[in-house]
Amino acid sequence: MKILIKGGRVIDPASGRDAVGDVLVDGERIAALDNAARDATVDRSIDAKGLIVAPGLVDICARLREPGFEYKATLESEMEAAIAGGVTSLACPPDTDPPLDEPGLVDMLRRRARSLSRARLYPIGALTVKLAGERLTEMAELSESGCLAFTQANVPLDDTQVLWRALQYAGTFGFAVWLRAEDLSLARDGVAHDGEVATRLGLPGIPAMAETIALSRLLHLVRATETKLHVCRVSSAGGVALIRNAKAEQLPVTCDVAIHHVHLSEMDLGYFDSHCHLVPPLRSLRDRDALRAGLADGTIDVICSDHTPVDEDAKQMPFSESEVGATGLELLLPLTLKWAVETKTPLAKALAKVTSDAARVLGVKSGRLEAGAPADLVIFDPAAPFHVAPEALKSQGKNTPFIGYELAGRVRYTMVDGRVIYGEVRE
Repeated sequence: MKILIKGGRVIDPASGRDAVGDVLVDGERIAALDNAARDATVDRSIDAKGLIVAPGLVDICARLREPGFEYKATLESEMEAAIAGGVTSLACPPDTDPPLDEPGLVDMLRRRARSLSRARLYPIGALTVKLAGERLTEMAELSESGCLAFTQANVPLDDTQVLWRALQYAGTFGFAVWLRAEDLSLARDGVAHDGEVATRLGLPGIPAMAETIALSRLLHLVRATETKLHVCRVSSAGGVALIRNAKAEQLPVTCDVAIHHVHLSEMDLGYFDSHCHLVPPLRSLRDRDALRAGLADGTIDVICSDHTPVDEDAKQMPFSESEVGATGLELLLPLTLKWAVETKTPLAKALAKVTSDAARVLGVKSGRLEAGAPADLVIFDPAAPFHVAPEALKSQGKNTPFIGYELAGRVRYTMVDGRVIYGEVRE
């Protein structure tokens, strides 16, 4: 089917394009732009006047809760949340039950996702069996099943020798390893940033050096192995500085930040707001500002949602006992737009953090608007209000620190493989 998207502000972060124009979709691919698109005979058209046409968002961390945690969310509910948020490609970590440490589990999950015909799903395989940090998984077999990288998710790997062997093995095959930097002994039993707010509230703290000490260890191992490392969920000013220096040293290192940490700090804990119980914890205003500066200068490559739906009962607990995590798939776009406005970041540069740059880190061909590219697009109104309320979220997890916020940016259409899977097509 040929679909013409007419008169929208077409933004392609990969090329820097930002101009009003037309986009022609033919089957699963983008066929042409502007003049070449206007002359085609089409089956349908979408009037995008006043709207922005951009590559579909690529979210490199979204927990879909299957298998094993269907009482928190299902693949169906979270895929619906993804397309409602303009996310057309997403990577899911392996911290399911059982973990994604065997090819059969990965195959099952990918088949389930394909049967739903929603967003593209890219599993990230477990680095160690059962995420126990003792024995390495069969990474080659998991890669053949579709895993694009390997990680411990939120389970720290405390054994340096196992970590060293994992990086050596992954480097031999050219696999990327995605790890969150956290020293287990320093973070043990902590639930909030070790600062003034945690002290006032009587909460056990996690110091920023839990991240920087673990990150220094990781970077030393990367120097020795030259394995591709992606640092997940950077949260501290010290962490940003270490990665900035590593990139200046030309180490094969990339990193991301969760969208919550771009906007929030320890001050948002208020009086024990469990929606702000996150991993890593919300840190100081100084750390938050360093994260924003790292995004601006390119030290931080990607913004992700770190989508973690949690059932309501698990959040309605005392802060220290509540389950960590927040929903984010449907908020990734408006919160990215909010950051762009607040920091005066050009829209194309801001969108790159959730499209082309994310696709580069993930190693997929999405995230571009050019002839021949996959026809994965989002069409959104950057000015339309989006009131964050539990009943407005399609995700089964309604837990977010942004409940009650009035954000700008509403998705009108989401297209995957040339099919409009969210929104109404106007003839």
